[in-house]
Amino acid sequence: MKRRIVGTFVAAAAATASLVAGGAATAAGQAAHRAPVVFVHGYLGSDPAWAPAKAAFLAHGYRSDELFSFVYDYNTSNETSARGLAAFVEKVKKDTGAPKVDIVNHSMGGMVSMWYLKELGGASSVGHLASLAGAHHGTDVAALCTVMSPSCEEMRPGSAFLTRLASGDETPGDTRYRTWYSPCDGVINPYLSTRLKGAENTLVPCLNHVAFLTDGGLLSQVAAFTKGE
Repeated sequence: MKRRIVGTFVAAAAATASLVAGGAATAAGQAAHRAPVVFVHGYLGSDPAWAPAKAAFLAHGYRSDELFSFVYDYNTSNETSARGLAAFVEKVKKDTGAPKVDIVNHSMGGMVSMWYLKELGGASSVGHLASLAGAHHGTDVAALCTVMSPSCEEMRPGSAFLTRLASGDETPGDTRYRTWYSPCDGVINPYLSTRLKGAENTLVPCLNHVAFLTDGGLLSQVAAFTKGE
């Protein structure tokens, strides 16, 4: 009888260990197939601006080594920045072994991201693109800084840069596109500039331009989107 009890206990323990190991393997497998995220800031932006977003992504199960910030000189041409983004994405793919990345951008970072996807063939390397108050069709506010910055000149509605960017398919490839925009933005004017044809365009009732980078509820939506939830 004692041998039977011991045998049953050993079998149960082995089964439990197997389940735990299987669960760990499944979790590891899911993480291995999750695309790393590249954050692309906007005009006057930098890496620290993404701290709230990274916290939201960590809360959704991402690891810190899956989150990357592309930092660039926002005063240079967005074409130059887009080429830098292309090189950065390739490095992230090489370092992580991932076939694709997901991109989360803000403001002028939308222009940098979309030039990369449309003009530099980046769509094949991007699974999800999430744009927060992206200046995809420009903003009248850019007229205030054109003397200082070539990138601002490109951000003016009707610029040669934006005219080319808006031509043809605005959401190329198999990438999933989603934008978030708000009538309370205050910087993207008109605020509908953020929307992309073919994207899932999400209206946020009232959020100012900077708050797109800090609002916990919104950032949780973004993390869920990139994870495919």
